[in-house]
Amino acid sequence: MYKTVILVVLVLVVGVTGASYSSNIRSQNIQRITPSLYHNNGDNDLCLTCINEAVEAINVLLNLILDEGIVSSCDDLCGALANRTSKAIGVVCDLVCDAFGIDEFIKLIIKVDIDPIWYCEIAKMCPINDQGDAKFTDFKIAPNTGKRGTTFVIDCSFTSKNGTGTSMLRIEFVDPEKQVSGNDFLIEAKKPGTYTEKIGIKSEGFAVGTYNLTAQICNGECGSQHPHSAIYDTGNSLFVVTK
Repeated sequence: MYKTVILVVLVLVVGVTGASYSSNIRSQNIQRITPSLYHNNGDNDLCLTCINEAVEAINVLLNLILDEGIVSSCDDLCGALANRTSKAIGVVCDLVCDAFGIDEFIKLIIKVDIDPIWYCEIAKMCPINDQGDAKFTDFKIAPNTGKRGTTFVIDCSFTSKNGTGTSMLRIEFVDPEKQVSGNDFLIEAKKPGTYTEKIGIKSEGFAVGTYNLTAQICNGECGSQHPHSAIYDTGNSLFVVTK
């Protein structure tokens, strides 16, 4: 059944196998200033490792399905993945594939419709908290205006009353030519409390003009339609680059 599907979708997916989480242009000018909100403990380290490996695993799985037609069973598909990557990545694949069954799992991979956070939540390697919350405490950008080359600092600090699930902070801006750029930052599942998060935008090489900025803090991956995914809060601002 999937040989026909593979032929149909090959042209559609070949251009997106290397895509980042976000549909925008991923910008290296947007970087974390505060230390990562990931701390050294067993559960969070396992989650972070799983998410990092899932990016590679999803791309390799897509190639195995499309190029080699390995679609008969979870054991065969995930075994081939382990041979291409590592035994640990193969084990996670088995857990996720068994949770869906081979047919549904292949549909998810072919559609590029499975994100790394959800993938690792299914494998029970990342915490889930569907009753969580997060709210920006004083969302702002400073300075509001600066010469080209200025680093604009976004205060994305947030507070949570009920804790959070495995989360993402997404930063996007629209430049004077209406082109969207952005970057995503992973945040571990947090206990109730207030957390400092600051992101820098280095405007080296930016066009002169006004940049409209949006930040989202999300349960799971921002923009995902899968379970355990939702927008906690959104912040909007702008900054101006001068000569």
